[in-house]
Amino acid sequence: MARYKPVDTQPKFVAIDLAAQLLPGTFEHALHHLLEQAIDLTPFDARYRNDVTGAPAYAPAMLLRVVLFAYSRGIISSRAIARACEEQVTFMALSGDSLPHFTTIAHFVSTLGDQITPIFAAVLAVCDRQGLIGREMFAIDGVKLPSNASKHRSGTRADFERQAEKMERAAEAMLARHRAEDARPTKPTLSAKDHARVEQLQADAAELRTWLTRHPTDRRGAKGAVRKSNRTDNESAKMATAKGVIQGYTGVATVDQAHQIIVDAQAHGTGAEQELLVPVVMATAVLRTPDTLITADAGYHSEANLQALARAEVPALIADNAMRQRDTRFATQGRYTTLPNPLHDKSRPAKKSASVFAPEDLRYDSIACTCVCPAGTSLYRKGASNITRDHIGEHLRGAKRDCGPCPLRAQCLRTPNTTPVRNVAFFRDRVGRTVNYSALMRERIDSATGRAQYAQRFATVEPVFANLRANKRLDRFTLRGRVKVDTQWKLYCLVHNIEKLAKSGYAA
Repeated sequence: MARYKPVDTQPKFVAIDLAAQLLPGTFEHALHHLLEQAIDLTPFDARYRNDVTGAPAYAPAMLLRVVLFAYSRGIISSRAIARACEEQVTFMALSGDSLPHFTTIAHFVSTLGDQITPIFAAVLAVCDRQGLIGREMFAIDGVKLPSNASKHRSGTRADFERQAEKMERAAEAMLARHRAEDARPTKPTLSAKDHARVEQLQADAAELRTWLTRHPTDRRGAKGAVRKSNRTDNESAKMATAKGVIQGYTGVATVDQAHQIIVDAQAHGTGAEQELLVPVVMATAVLRTPDTLITADAGYHSEANLQALARAEVPALIADNAMRQRDTRFATQGRYTTLPNPLHDKSRPAKKSASVFAPEDLRYDSIACTCVCPAGTSLYRKGASNITRDHIGEHLRGAKRDCGPCPLRAQCLRTPNTTPVRNVAFFRDRVGRTVNYSALMRERIDSATGRAQYAQRFATVEPVFANLRANKRLDRFTLRGRVKVDTQWKLYCLVHNIEKLAKSGYAA
């Protein structure tokens, strides 16, 4: 029988050169070189006031190295990061064997705030010097992730008012019932369980009242519509995803086509992607050239967005919901769909069969402005132009001598007993709008060049989210508040960019 030397995995006291553990060409080596030599971290000195008195603080560069390396390994818990600094050699090398407490790590991440933005920009500058930013196309997309908030605590102020009143009524009813029982000498007094229940109802109602006092108005969307608030994290939002409705944030990333470098990262507490497009595009103005193409999916499409991009002279390809229906390459995509997903089915519901003739059943000539009904009778035009609710078009109606004895009257009028003649309107434009930017975008994106350019968006931005969600195990945000969540999102995007730098041979 073959004999082998024993393999001993028991703990040992071994002398280790920590600096030698950071091998050139690895992520940790590129991370260490960036934060020690390439990026100025002196602005962090303002966080501390221990020049003369007070205990020495942990170096921000060390904390940042440890956090970013932990995120690259899918470790997001501050307790797990602190434990890794005690047990894993690479963490020891990055931390200088300083063993920061988990509360120190948690406080550092949650208070980074705007200080992470210059670091993100500095890493982008290094990526640019390394030739990793091509500036030919920027692809914009977002991912919806749950946050540290309960979706069951969402609602409008009116909802919270009703909940508070219901709790108060329930507590008062329980107290009234027990007061009536206490009046009877043979009945027991209020039990400890019931007493605790009444106190809990009163405490919950008081908490609701306090929240309503601190937030005197409802949340409003970009168009002024009321949005549901959340008592756990009022800056988060309810969002529909493939796995159901979540309470969270949308992490938006703008990715350069050349080497998939994230040139801008933002987190927002809204599931309405349309209102995020213009701010995200404007944030990339420093890196864009006049020829940089912006691409985004149908979630960012709106007439207002297209108009804003056109006025800013930003080349863009923004898809609409019907783009794939017009593209012959997606003609057979239905065969790969197993079951319809009601959360992501954005197609319009099928129209019910009309009981009367629809406008498209009439033969309308837009040039001659004439119309012939299914019975073969011509309708006459009412005035040179008709404006209805800001829509410009032609209004046509039949004559009594033709509609009265018409055999198709029951199929043409919804109420043939009371309506004398058929009226129909055909609209061609809206008041005050001279350019249809959606039509121009459809024409541009349906061209052979537009389809070829837009097809590159998938291979640009989707692998980035796959890397962050699958490889880095980013499945939720652990902080509360938009500023803190935005910081955590930027940290993950920093990990992605530094990983790209390491693979390109930076500091090797």
